[in-house]
Amino acid sequence: IQAEEDKFEKTYEQGMDILQEMEDRLEKEGSKELSGEDAFRLYDTYGFPLDNTREILEERGFSVDEAGFQAAMKHQKDTAREDRKKSGKSSTYMGASATVYEEMDPSVNSVFVGYDKTVCDSKIAALAAFASEDGEEDAVVQALSDGQKGAVITLETPFYGTMGGQVGDIGRIVLGDDSGTEGAALGKGAAVFRVTATEHVAGNKIAHIGYVEKGMLKQGDLVRLEVDAGNRMAICRNHSATHLLQKALREVLGTHVEQAGSYQDAGRTRFDFSHFQAMTSEEIKKTEDLVNKEILEGLDVVTEVMTLEEARKTGAMALFGEKYGDMVRVVRMGDFSTELCGGTHVKNTSQIGSFKIISESGVAAGVRRIEALTGENVRVYFEGLEKKLNEAAELLKTSPSEVPEHIGRLQKELKEARSENESLKSKAARDALGDIMNKVQDVDGVKVLASALENVNMNELRSLGDELKQKLGDGVILLASGENGKVSLMCMAGDEAQKRGAQAGKIIKAAAAIVGGGGGGRPNMAQAGGKNPEKIPEMIQKVPGIVAEMIR
Repeated sequence: IQAEEDKFEKTYEQGMDILQEMEDRLEKEGSKELSGEDAFRLYDTYGFPLDNTREILEERGFSVDEAGFQAAMKHQKDTAREDRKKSGKSSTYMGASATVYEEMDPSVNSVFVGYDKTVCDSKIAALAAFASEDGEEDAVVQALSDGQKGAVITLETPFYGTMGGQVGDIGRIVLGDDSGTEGAALGKGAAVFRVTATEHVAGNKIAHIGYVEKGMLKQGDLVRLEVDAGNRMAICRNHSATHLLQKALREVLGTHVEQAGSYQDAGRTRFDFSHFQAMTSEEIKKTEDLVNKEILEGLDVVTEVMTLEEARKTGAMALFGEKYGDMVRVVRMGDFSTELCGGTHVKNTSQIGSFKIISESGVAAGVRRIEALTGENVRVYFEGLEKKLNEAAELLKTSPSEVPEHIGRLQKELKEARSENESLKSKAARDALGDIMNKVQDVDGVKVLASALENVNMNELRSLGDELKQKLGDGVILLASGENGKVSLMCMAGDEAQKRGAQAGKIIKAAAAIVGGGGGGRPNMAQAGGKNPEKIPEMIQKVPGIVAEMIR
């Protein structure tokens, strides 16, 4: 909460400084309305809400072009949308133009054969070379040589292309005899193409994207395609765990849970789902425990291809809004989970190993996100936590098992010390007031009290202001304090003082300008900040004159 308050205060100060500059410009121009573009810049760049801008300006006699603000916001959204469209049309992975795939032979199609194997032999049907630093553009080519970046299209492939939230496979494509190749070698003249990503591209093709590690690959070559089996298994663990997770969430939270998005790579799984509020720690634990229970059950993972109608009769879950063909692939995990899915999976849930939720957060209204780990990544995660726990124990000079109790004692001591410190600061501030009432000046019948204090924050200034208000009665109070190189200002004005023209918001605006800052507020109370603490004495001396100019 404190971090959020500090962040808000910083945003408020930045916004007030920019708004002050805009207001000064309006006064010079003789205008009474802030443009929508300027209001939107405050909002977009500095996070300053339109409501705040409107309220402050209205107190100072200005208005905001709200229609212009909405127009500026719409323009930004439209521009971003067009940029995304252009980006999607002009490029795919690694900066390759999408049109390069459209220029390939349309009769060439890729067939995925990797559900049950990670190695296969096939013929290179097409090649693309990606743009190089010497100015060459993306192009369909007959060969790729050592060091070139590009894409290889084969008639068959065990490489899964990115789809349905599952990231594509990595691995290599080998031609001829290579010492690192598992199994029989093919052809003559060794060549290796390192696959760093696999994507579905135009023309029902699967593109193996990467670079030539050595040798040369030519169209028509018979090659061996080798998926990185360890990476594939890690992805399978995460994808299968996601199916278990969705079913577990529906059991723990309710059947309103629907998939809103997902992503699985070798490192983690990310699952977005419909839910109206943050999950409690108890709900997260129940979900995690249920997934791990089904992993330990060792459920067989069975896949079947059937008609969409048959799949619906089995009760298989489908992605809301997704369009499916007449034939679909159904993935069943025991009697626990049944979903329509085209991804790759483990053969048995026991292969997932273990499951750990590492975060739960909101990504949009009514949409939550869970990120989780499986298998080896869970072990690495807990090893990291254990290391941090041991480091904490060493710093606290206690054993790992006693760290929570030790921290509890330290927190209690810190709370007591902070409370004592606040009491001492408050007492020091009140002691500093001393004979402050002797500083009251009469400015044309309006009592004015302006004083500076050392190392007092805004909350304390307001509290002291309330006390002085009781002693002073009607009048104007302005308190200033320098702390950590910054200035805090607080001003209060009584009803009669306001009737005479002495308004807190206007007074503090003029005072803040002297100390290199800006601010404002209501006629009866206002606050501001500044950047030049050394100017505080000068500002205090000028306050009576500022009030005098306003009194009518």
